[in-house]
Amino acid sequence: MSLVWLALAGIAVWALVRLGRQTERRGRGQWRVAATLFSAVLIAGAVLLAARGAWLPAAALAGAGLWLTLSSRQRGPAPRTEAISPAEARSLLGVSADATRQEINAAWKRLMARAHPDQGGTEGLASRLNAARDRLLKG
Repeated sequence: MSLVWLALAGIAVWALVRLGRQTERRGRGQWRVAATLFSAVLIAGAVLLAARGAWLPAAALAGAGLWLTLSSRQRGPAPRTEAISPAEARSLLGVSADATRQEINAAWKRLMARAHPDQGGTEGLASRLNAARDRLLKG
């Protein structure tokens, strides 16, 4: 019976390590957290059933736990980034067509002070501002 407790402790440590390695942004990782906890419960149930000699249900629970673990690790495709036109970039930053590098950077810094996600802005707007600055600085 001590091997069962050792296996259960190993599953708990695995779940905690996996939860600690979550790299999702806030608000997007709930699925992976729930899947990790649920798969740990399924695998622990499989260990307990196997210890009692119920091999078929144990295999089913272990398979479900492993499937849930693997499926929660798969990420969707990265969102496509669309090219921004120079006119749209100037409009977004609020600079003229003959703006210098210093004016472009000053406008970007002013807007990013409010649009950055750490300051309460959105990731989408911050990435658009970065794309606009990059587009204008590259020419």
